[in-house]
Amino acid sequence: MQMRLQETPVLSVQHLTVRYGEGCPHCLAGGKLEKNRCPKCGTVYAANDISLDVYPGEVLGIVGESGSGKSTLMQSLYFDLEPTAGQAFLQNFHEGKKSIWEASAAEKRHIKNTLMGMVYQNPIRGLRMDYSAAGNIAEKIIAAGSRNAGQMTERAKELLSAVEILTSRMSEAPRNFSGGMQQRVQISKALANNPSLLLLDEVTTGLDLSVQARVLDLIRKIRARYGISILLVSHDLAVIRMLADRTVVMLDGRIIEKGLTDQILEDPQQAYTQQLVYSLL
Repeated sequence: MQMRLQETPVLSVQHLTVRYGEGCPHCLAGGKLEKNRCPKCGTVYAANDISLDVYPGEVLGIVGESGSGKSTLMQSLYFDLEPTAGQAFLQNFHEGKKSIWEASAAEKRHIKNTLMGMVYQNPIRGLRMDYSAAGNIAEKIIAAGSRNAGQMTERAKELLSAVEILTSRMSEAPRNFSGGMQQRVQISKALANNPSLLLLDEVTTGLDLSVQARVLDLIRKIRARYGISILLVSHDLAVIRMLADRTVVMLDGRIIEKGLTDQILEDPQQAYTQQLVYSLL
């Protein structure tokens, strides 16, 4: 996908930092860290000055090993943890002029329930396992302010069909479903209120290869059908290659390389990215 210069990002993250520890004159002034840890005071920088944009209708892939800061970024965006510093702007929140991290508690609930959808690596974090599949979707719709039972039922049928779950099973609880089906219910719940941005955090990790392939194909279809922007986190470059228009490579809490996915795969510049790409061949 070629980005037009005049296009406004759906999401713009600027200088996100998540720090565990008070910091000291050495690290606070940008001194050299040992991986992501300050050698002087022991402060850990889980995310270190991360800036990125996601454009309308694109899939931005974020790849890196465990501890690289990928999930810290996602959890910060979905208010699961508090950033130390930085700003993040959504185009449909105060016209992109107010950072979501400066939002009130009520505004944050609105953002989570209507403007963004999150799909976690572990479905237990994103679903109520004792509710029905349709009930999970209805919960998200109710949280956005709707009370029309008939509309909720129709929306649940539409979304479960979109993720290839039989509507005859919509009254079943996700605890009865396979891991791949649970992820698909989680995706349908995340889409309940037509968010402009979908956050996918390692959604295929732990699934069998054949199930992975189905989930990835489903994500492609959903992107085409709903025109949604997606921030896709994975440690697996094969997943990124299949779905992402552009790719950001993270290591030790920092972005070390970014570009069109084809460019990253065909001509990686950083030694770490080269290792990733060659491991895929």
